[in-house]
Amino acid sequence: MRKTIITLLVIITATLQSLQAQKQPYLPGEKVSYQLRYGLVGSGVAKLEIKEAFYQGKPVWHAVITGQTTGIADALYKVRDAYESYIDPETDLPVFTIRNIQEGRYRKYNEVGFDQESRSDSTLVFSDLTGRHTGPKGLLDIVSCFYWFRKYYLSVADTLVPEETYQMMAWFADELYPVVLKYKGTEVIKTKEGKINCHRFHPVTEVGRVFETEEDMAMWFTADENFLPVKIRFDIFVGSFHVDMTSYEGLRTPLKYID
Repeated sequence: MRKTIITLLVIITATLQSLQAQKQPYLPGEKVSYQLRYGLVGSGVAKLEIKEAFYQGKPVWHAVITGQTTGIADALYKVRDAYESYIDPETDLPVFTIRNIQEGRYRKYNEVGFDQESRSDSTLVFSDLTGRHTGPKGLLDIVSCFYWFRKYYLSVADTLVPEETYQMMAWFADELYPVVLKYKGTEVIKTKEGKINCHRFHPVTEVGRVFETEEDMAMWFTADENFLPVKIRFDIFVGSFHVDMTSYEGLRTPLKYID
């Protein structure tokens, strides 16, 4: 009888772990590369990567977004930007983030720590530039937003409603930064490897400074188990920027292409 109960517990535990794994759209080792295009001479590359690491002796997932100019654009206005997030894999929340900006002669470096545990109703934020702040519970940074959105919104994509908005609160450029995305439905996107069915979202943007309308930025995520960001488009006053996926590796499941 005792052995039977233990066997049942093992089976139940394995089943629950399997179900949990199915809901996890990404794992350490995932790396995605993108090409950036703007006009005739604007070009660049970007990478989105997540890997295992340690922060203050504890295992974390280290997510990094990098972007840089190439070709003529690099000669005219060199850009080397990097955003890093150290994420607690148990909560999917950031514990530390780095923003390292090099754009022409402009430089900006900022380290921010997050205390997600001390308070039950808020997050403590510690910036090396502006000191201590208090934010809402479950505060994200701009990098962890990508992964949080994939896991907690897109993994239940069958509940998404066109024209509805979905919001996350992030800490970006040393201030609270609401990330609001409006769902527009599914759309087929052509990539380097083939056509993929995708979910389309429009980040609700601030009108007047850079964008003419609230929907001048669009993002496409694969409508499969990966929910991988494959394309981004910015329409601004001076033209359009296109960010297109060129390669990937370490995906949790193979991408589903349309014949």
